[in-house]
Amino acid sequence: MLEIKNLHASVEDKEILKGIDLKVNAGEVHAIMGPNGSGKSTLAEVIAGQEEFEVGEGNILLEGEDLEELSPEERAHKGVFLSFQYPVEIPGVSVTNFMKTAINESRKAQGLEDMPANEMLKKIREKSEMLEIDRKFLSRSLNEGFSGGEKKRNEIFQMAMMEPKLAILDETDSGLDIDALRIVANGVNKLRSKDNAIIVITHYQRLLEYIVPDFVHVLYNGKIVKSGTKDLALELEEKGYDWLKEETAV
Repeated sequence: MLEIKNLHASVEDKEILKGIDLKVNAGEVHAIMGPNGSGKSTLAEVIAGQEEFEVGEGNILLEGEDLEELSPEERAHKGVFLSFQYPVEIPGVSVTNFMKTAINESRKAQGLEDMPANEMLKKIREKSEMLEIDRKFLSRSLNEGFSGGEKKRNEIFQMAMMEPKLAILDETDSGLDIDALRIVANGVNKLRSKDNAIIVITHYQRLLEYIVPDFVHVLYNGKIVKSGTKDLALELEEKGYDWLKEETAV
């Protein structure tokens, strides 16, 4: 689904990613952990095509297709979805209208007609019920006045509606209480399938008790320095990152 080869990326001449190699197959969930400033969010944004980052060398392939020349919108139409750490508020645009526009733009890019209104409403109803979202929530302006938990749940609702091939969840757990975390994680688990892949970026092992990854990677100083199973996340929770820093410095 996703293959990253020797990816180097910088912002304002400061190199942040220093040679990332990563392969994510369809049906897999990969967790990326690491201390602050290690490049986790940068990696997510570079995959999604955020234009402030300059890719010096390396490739990002989605199902074998190089994404380098594609804009963020084109990457979204190909099936890349990024759930933001800090979702922005868009006053005057309802959650429902935002989703209708996003889905129909994606369909247009694939040469399809707009989704019929009755089909769209059915899909909105199904996905909102699955994520325990109140129907009144859908008529509110996007993220305006939403609590942290509502914003994150809304991001997962967007993911459910868009049905991406590759979903990247950037610190979806930050600021969530245990109930909101459970609902968001349950939503993600229901969306896991053999046809998609999910990358979860997190600081804490807590989220990985709910969304169990197939692989855990530790990003430190712009490189993946260790990979393993869920046990690696437990080890990090117990020991912190200092032992890895020492290991990497040797």
